Amino acid sequence: MTKRTNPRKDFTQVAFAVVQQATGEAEPESELTGKKADSRKGGLKGGKARMEKLTEEQRRELARQAAQARWENAAPPVKESAAKPGSAKQR
Repeated sequence: MTKRTNPRKDFTQVAFAVVQQATGEAEPESELTGKKADSRKGGLKGGKARMEKLTEEQRRELARQAAQARWENAAPPVKESAAKPGSAKQR
């Protein structure tokens, strides 16, 4: 059985970490290396590089599909009340 650890720190753990950072005793957090670094780098440039490779027609089609998807998820139109205009009390 694997032991689960709580990712949240309590007050004393946070205070201890702050004191270590203030005194310079804390180890600096390491930079991303290996697969994680490559994945992040690819993720940062992926969308822009993809769009540069598409033709204008392909970009237009993707934009049309995105707009259609947004409109399909839009809220339904508001129905007007059955009351006659002007019959509501005004303040």
